[in-house]
Amino acid sequence: MASTREMEEFLREVSGKAYRQALFSVKNEETALDMVQDSMMKLSEKYGDKPASELPMLFTRILQNTILDFHRRQKVRNTWTTLFSSFQKDDDDDFDVLENLLARDDAQHDSAQDEVEQGQNMKVIEEAIAELPERQRQAFILRYWEEMDLAETAAVMGCSEGSVKTHCSRATKALAAVLKQRGLGR
Repeated sequence: MASTREMEEFLREVSGKAYRQALFSVKNEETALDMVQDSMMKLSEKYGDKPASELPMLFTRILQNTILDFHRRQKVRNTWTTLFSSFQKDDDDDFDVLENLLARDDAQHDSAQDEVEQGQNMKVIEEAIAELPERQRQAFILRYWEEMDLAETAAVMGCSEGSVKTHCSRATKALAAVLKQRGLGR
């Protein structure tokens, strides 16, 4: 059973990564914050009696399910909006531009110019990740940013390991093409 201190420490450590995952997926800061907070509440309320070693997988699964639920609700809302849009003026809901979110506190830079270039490059990468299809983005983030192994990623995504490999392969190819197009790849 995880102690209160272990739970608090875990939630503090995971909050930044969880926020970035949610933001990449929903492209709205407030919604992303709400998703992370809801996921943290669900973890502590429903799984507070689990050992600390199980918290990362449980939380990741809760967050991914919260994100999928959001997209399902949005799909239904968009269907109704589309059906009734002919009766209203053309109001487009644009998403906010993805902002640079990764803190580089421990990174050392030779100059201010290097730091600015690094920030610009990171923004391009984050924007490219945000444009990936949902399942590709989910697989990419879990495998390469969260450093989960293939089996863990498959368990969180609720699919086979082969599907995870396919999603990751497609994501890396798409990202490589975007980065090459923007002059960041080889």
